[in-house]
Amino acid sequence: MKFEKTKEVLNQLVADLSQFSVVIHQTHWYMRGPEFLTLHPLMDDYMDEINDQLDVISERLITLDGSPFSTLSEWAEHTGIKDEKGRWDRTIPERMENLVKGYRYLADLYQKGIDVTGEEGDDCTQDIFIEYKTDVEKKIWMLQAKLGKAPEIDA
Repeated sequence: MKFEKTKEVLNQLVADLSQFSVVIHQTHWYMRGPEFLTLHPLMDDYMDEINDQLDVISERLITLDGSPFSTLSEWAEHTGIKDEKGRWDRTIPERMENLVKGYRYLADLYQKGIDVTGEEGDDCTQDIFIEYKTDVEKKIWMLQAKLGKAPEIDA
């Protein structure tokens, strides 16, 4: 049982990436406004990227003899990403801010994973966490730019 903390972070990511995919999907379905035609298909790309991360994270967990959460109830019980019922009254900027919040949460969790894998000596998983943290920080930058703000990655 060499990588217990690493497996905990991996499984936390399974729950959180699953939940965040739903948050993005809700943004995709419920957005309205002049930027709809541009942002609606972009949300498909965001979901694809999160789902790709989910697949790699889950498979890495299995590789380390772990068991990824695989039911809606497990994801709901373990996620740290809040959900809310779909609403039509949120503006596109509010929806983008909600995505930034989710991406920031994931960046922090990937950093925790980087730290834990460093402690446990799991260079392979650490490499995955570093790559995905970099990708998530880029999304934060782009969404913040869309909102007319600085990335605030190193605030």
